[in-house]
Amino acid sequence: MSLAADTRAAVRESPLLFEALRAGVVNYAAAARSLDIDGETDAVTAALRRFAADLEPRETGPRDTRVTMHSGLEPAADGLLRVGDVGFDEGQGDLTAVMATGAVGAVALEHVLGVLRTHDITVDAAGVTDESLVVVVDRRDGAEALRRVESAMESVPT
Repeated sequence: MSLAADTRAAVRESPLLFEALRAGVVNYAAAARSLDIDGETDAVTAALRRFAADLEPRETGPRDTRVTMHSGLEPAADGLLRVGDVGFDEGQGDLTAVMATGAVGAVALEHVLGVLRTHDITVDAAGVTDESLVVVVDRRDGAEALRRVESAMESVPT
């Protein structure tokens, strides 16, 4: 592969760098040094600049959703969320589900998970369909997670 192809492939393996290039907030030389690519740093830097110029700019917008909180979740056979053979449903447990219904989807879940991560809110389980998004967090983080999910749904990448 060419240096440009190697650079594009390396960037696509790093979603954080890919999104930073789309947002135009990258120190290209530092990014070039961080990539494991055989080539001179200046050449990799130039390849990053060309790749970034070809990317669509990152745009965000609000989603029409309703966000609710369901406390006391515990493992169950079925419920608000089922991942593999583990389900979560309301009861007397120590978990809380934050659910967004409406115009959601995988991109919205990715964004929500990123926002929760940057606020040090640990997600125990998550799931999404076209019309429902659920994240399961510790009960103590429930109210903060609710606020963060509501905020995240105002700026989902489009």
